[in-house]
Amino acid sequence: MSEFSSSVDSSFVLVGTDQSQVFPFFRPPTVTSDATFPSSISTPTSPIDSNVSSVGTLEPVHHPSADPAYVVGSVPSHAHDWSRNTTGGICTHGRHFIDTYGRVCNLRGVNLSGNCKTPVNDNNATFPAGAETVTFVGRPFPLDEAPQHLARLRRWGLTFVRFLITWEAVEHDGPGIYDTSYLSYLRSVLSLLPQFGLIAFVALHQDVWSRYAGGSGAPAWTLELAGFDLNALEESGAAWLRGVRGGGHSEAERGLWPCGYQKLAAATMATCFWAGDTFAPNLRVRDGVPIQRFLQDAFLDMWETVVRAIGDLDSVLGFEMMNEPHRGYIDLPSLYKFDYNTDLHLGNVPSAFQSFLLGAGHPTTVDRWTRSFPMPTKCTGQQLLNPQGRKAWREDGPTHGQDLWEMHGVWKWDNSKNTGAVLREKYFVSDPATGRKVDWYTDFYYPFLNRWTKRVRGAVANGRGHEKLFFAEPIPNEFCPPSWTPQHQPPNMVFAPHWYDLRVLFDKAHGEFSVNVQAISRGVNPLRTFHWGHKGARDNFATQIRTLVEAGYRSLGERPVLIGECGVPMDMNSRTAFKTDDWTWQQRMMDAMITALERANIGFTLWNYNPENDDSRGDDWNGENFSWFSNSRAGPHTASGQTLVLAQDAKELDLGGRILDAVVRPYAAKTAGIPLKFDYEMATGTFSYSWAVPPPPPSTGQSEEAASTSTLIRQPSSNVNDSGSTSVHTPPLAGHTPLFARETEIFVPAQLAHGRRLIVEGLREGDTYTYDVGRQTLFVLPGAQTQMQMDGETVDVQAHVVHHEVRVRFDPPVGGEHPNDLWTDFGAHVIAVLVVLLALIAYFF
Repeated sequence: MSEFSSSVDSSFVLVGTDQSQVFPFFRPPTVTSDATFPSSISTPTSPIDSNVSSVGTLEPVHHPSADPAYVVGSVPSHAHDWSRNTTGGICTHGRHFIDTYGRVCNLRGVNLSGNCKTPVNDNNATFPAGAETVTFVGRPFPLDEAPQHLARLRRWGLTFVRFLITWEAVEHDGPGIYDTSYLSYLRSVLSLLPQFGLIAFVALHQDVWSRYAGGSGAPAWTLELAGFDLNALEESGAAWLRGVRGGGHSEAERGLWPCGYQKLAAATMATCFWAGDTFAPNLRVRDGVPIQRFLQDAFLDMWETVVRAIGDLDSVLGFEMMNEPHRGYIDLPSLYKFDYNTDLHLGNVPSAFQSFLLGAGHPTTVDRWTRSFPMPTKCTGQQLLNPQGRKAWREDGPTHGQDLWEMHGVWKWDNSKNTGAVLREKYFVSDPATGRKVDWYTDFYYPFLNRWTKRVRGAVANGRGHEKLFFAEPIPNEFCPPSWTPQHQPPNMVFAPHWYDLRVLFDKAHGEFSVNVQAISRGVNPLRTFHWGHKGARDNFATQIRTLVEAGYRSLGERPVLIGECGVPMDMNSRTAFKTDDWTWQQRMMDAMITALERANIGFTLWNYNPENDDSRGDDWNGENFSWFSNSRAGPHTASGQTLVLAQDAKELDLGGRILDAVVRPYAAKTAGIPLKFDYEMATGTFSYSWAVPPPPPSTGQSEEAASTSTLIRQPSSNVNDSGSTSVHTPPLAGHTPLFARETEIFVPAQLAHGRRLIVEGLREGDTYTYDVGRQTLFVLPGAQTQMQMDGETVDVQAHVVHHEVRVRFDPPVGGEHPNDLWTDFGAHVIAVLVVLLALIAYFF
C-alpha cells in the first residue's frame, strides 16, 4: 500500500454514522480573536472598500478515493453532508458548484422558513401598532428545538438551506438601532448547521416591500420616513393588509397580496429605494438627506452588521441581497394602466394615477378583476374606493401631507373641477432631468447589486469575503435579461430565480389538465401549451424550467443556476386533502416539479419547511400554505421524557411530513465528473444516473499531445458534448476543473431502502459500489484503470472523456401509481373508435 494510502487509513476515526469527521486533507482557516461575535457587531462601521481577490477559489486537495488502493465507501461522510469537514469547502466553476476535490455538488434543500416573515410576538388584532417592539428571536424555531428540525432535514436529504431573514428583524427599532439579541440568536442557529451536514446562504426576504405594505421585509420606519401614515394605508387603498393580519384564506381574499406591488405604498417605496434621486429628488428626509441615499445607506449598513455577525461561519456559503426585487413604477409606460402580462390583475386594481388620487384622499372608482379562463382574469365591474377620503400621507411628514408624485409635478388636482389630471404620463420611463430613457436593470439594479457585493465581501471576517457566493435573481416571472452581461455580474455570482406553476399558484388547483402559462404570456398559441396527466405535468414543468435556466446561460454565460424558490400549495383543490388525508394531487405536482428540476440538472431550495405550519393557519402569512411539514400533524416531540431520536434512520423524524414520497428522493450529491442525466421514477423507486469524466488538463501532468485529443468523445450518448452549448442537456465538458477524486456519492433515502434489497446495475468491469443505509449513501467507485474498451477499441483513459452510468432498483420494488398521460387514459377508447370505423368502412366497401 502506498504512503498516501497509509496516511489515509491511519487518520480515519469513525465514531458513528452521524458524526462529522475531519478529513486530514482539509486545512481549516484560522479564526482570529478579533472576529468573535460580540465585538463584530458592537460598533457599526462605514462602508469598506475591499481589495480582496475578485475570484473565489479553494486550494485543491486529494480525496482519499484518488488512491488506486482506496476501498469504496471508506470515507466517513454521507452524500448530503456539505460541511467543510467532508467537502473542504464549496465554490463555483462554470455552471457547477464544486468542492475542493473538484467534484460537482448538487445542492438541494429548503427555504427556512416562511415563518421568518412575521415576528414571534405578532399580534393581528393590534397591527400595525407596536412596530418598534417586535422580536424575531426564535424564527424559524427556538434554539432548543433546532436539533430535531435540522435532523429531519438531514434525514430527508434537504441539507442546503436558503435561510431567511428580514430587514425588519434586524433593524425594527429605527435607523441604526440593531437587534443584537436577534443577531446573537442568528449566529447560534447557523452555528448548529454543520453538526448535521447542513450549509446555508442567508437571504434577505421581502414581498411587497414590507409587512406594513401587505408583505414582508422592510421595517415600518422606512414607510414613515417617506411620509406614509401606517394607520391609513389600507383605508386609502395604498395597501392591502388583511392578509398579513391573518386573512387571505377565503375565496374573496385568495391570492390578492401580489397585487400590492402595484399599489401606492409598495410601488412608491421601491421607486424611492432604487431611483429616488432620479424620480423623487425633492423628497428629503433626516438632515436633508435624499430618500434614495438614506434608504440605500441604511440597507447596506444593516447588511454589513449582519455579515459581521455571521459571515465568518463555515456554515454560511453566501448571501442573497434581496428576495424578488421589484422595480416599483420605474419603466412604467403609462400612468393609466399596468401591463396585464407581468402585473397581476385581481380584485380592485387601481392604475398608478388612480393610486395617486386615492392616496391623496380622493374617492376614486377603479376596475375590479375576477378569475376567468383561458385568460387568468378579466374586468367584471368597478368599485368606489376610499369613500371617506382618507389620506395615506402624514401632515407632519416630509411631503406635508401632499402626495409625493403630485409634489413632483407628475399630476395635479383641480379643486375647481374636483378632478385630477395627469401631467406627465410617461414620467417613469425617462430621467425627468435629462430626458434619457432609463432601464431598471442597467441603471439601478446592477450598480446597487455590485455595490452591495463589494460591501458584504469586505465585511466578512478574516479576509474570507472572496470565498462567499452571491445569489441574485431578476424580477419575479421574468427571464434573465440579456443586459446581465459580465460587467454587471458580481464575483462568485449564482443566478437564483424562482419558479412556480402560475396557474396552480393562482387557482390553487391541480388536476389532470395543466397549462404552460409561461408560454401563453409570451404569445405562444394556447393549443400548444396544454398538457394531460402526470406525464404531461412533468413535460410541462420541464419545458418551463428548462426555458428559464437556459435563458440564464444565454445571458450570463457559464454561471451556476439554482432555483431559489419553488413549491406546491398544500391547500389546493378546495383544501380537500385536509379532510380526506389524500394528498395525491399535491404529491403528483411535487413529483412533476422536482422531476423537471432534475431534467434541468440544477439544484433548488423548496418553498418551504415551516416548523409552525398547521392545517387551519397554514404558513400564517397572506393565506399561504406551502409547507409539506405540518407541526399540527407531527404529534408530541418527546415521549416518556425521551428526546426525539435524531439519527438518520429514525422514522420518528418523518412524523408531520406529507407527500414525502415525492419530496424525499435519490439524487447524485457529489459527482466525480460532470452530471449528464438523472431519471427517477417515484412509482417504482428506480433511478439511473450518467456522468462524464473529462480528461485532465495539461496543468495536471497531462501531455500536450493528450490534451489535443481531450475533446474527442467516444460515447454514443447524445447528452455528451463540449461545444459550450447553453442547453441543460449538453453541459460543456472542456475546461472542467481538475478532479482529485474518483468516488461519486449518491443520496438514497432510507425510506426507499427499508425492507428492500438495493440492486445496482450498469457499472463497468472493475467498478465497485457500496450502500450504507445508515448514511443513506450509495458510493460508486470507477476502476482505476488507465486503459479501457470504448467502441471496441482499447483507448487511453487519460486522453478521452469517459462516460459512466449507474442504474438502481429495489427488490421488492416500490409499489406506486404509474404516471398517466393522454394515451394511457384514452388510448383504449381511441382504438375502439378506430376499430368501429374500420368495420363500418369494410361493411360498406
